[in-house]
Amino acid sequence: MEYFLWSLAVLLVLSGIVGLIVPALPGSPLLFAGLFCAAWAEDFVYVSWGTLTLLGFLTILAWLADFVAGAFGAKRFGASNRAMVGAAIGALVGMFFSLPGLLLGPFIGAMAFELTARADLQAASRAGVGAFLGLVLGTAAKMALAFAMIGIFLAVRLF
Repeated sequence: MEYFLWSLAVLLVLSGIVGLIVPALPGSPLLFAGLFCAAWAEDFVYVSWGTLTLLGFLTILAWLADFVAGAFGAKRFGASNRAMVGAAIGALVGMFFSLPGLLLGPFIGAMAFELTARADLQAASRAGVGAFLGLVLGTAAKMALAFAMIGIFLAVRLF
């Protein structure tokens, strides 16, 4: 059973790391599942439930960064509340269209919803750019949190 759990842990961690970049995979939840399996393989002797709770919290933060970053980026560039909703919806819909959808979804969503609030194409474009920049910053935050999770796990396990 121990070899199975270690094999599953390695597979899930590697899938999670790939999922940080590939939009079709939920990177941080897969990473957490892999770290959980690794702790389980050793009967939680080295990595306790307290550490796993912290890693779970970081997983939730990383997952939220995916969905809200575009909306906050749009707001930072002066977009209306509608554009923020559009960026979030665009990010959600864009996930089903691979990398181009994930990159363009928040931009298109923010721009389209901003145009329903005001008929100013320049303001709508700014909202779209803000949503895109928010997505880029959200991805960076998600990756930083994921690597912090790995670092915490390794520090607890090895020291």
